[in-house]
Amino acid sequence: MKRSKPLPTLTKAEEEVMHIIWQLGRCLVRDIIDKLGDPDMPHSTISSVVRILEKKGFVDHKAYGKTHEYFPIIAREDYARHDVSSLMDKYFSGSPKQLVSFLVKNEDFNLKELNDLLKTIEKTNP
Repeated sequence: MKRSKPLPTLTKAEEEVMHIIWQLGRCLVRDIIDKLGDPDMPHSTISSVVRILEKKGFVDHKAYGKTHEYFPIIAREDYARHDVSSLMDKYFSGSPKQLVSFLVKNEDFNLKELNDLLKTIEKTNP
């Protein structure tokens, strides 16, 4: 998905709710609250977060009377791509090589994971 303008940044709470919406696909606010596992979470709080996500262009809704069913309009992969690009620009001078080098040096990759990564790179860049 190509976007003409960059995606807005999500707060931690917005991102948490967005991950639930991506997982559920179509959902009501009460479905999100159920997934959060906090039955004392006020409906109005989650409803506010979802409306912010809608204003930011991440979700849309279909109204059934007073009930709103929400669904994602930005794919998880597109947001992940945006997030990784932002991280790469911010900390690795926009260099994928520097990012991968950092990960290999600082993470406990085993040989199979490293080999799988190399195969993925070869497939992507023949």
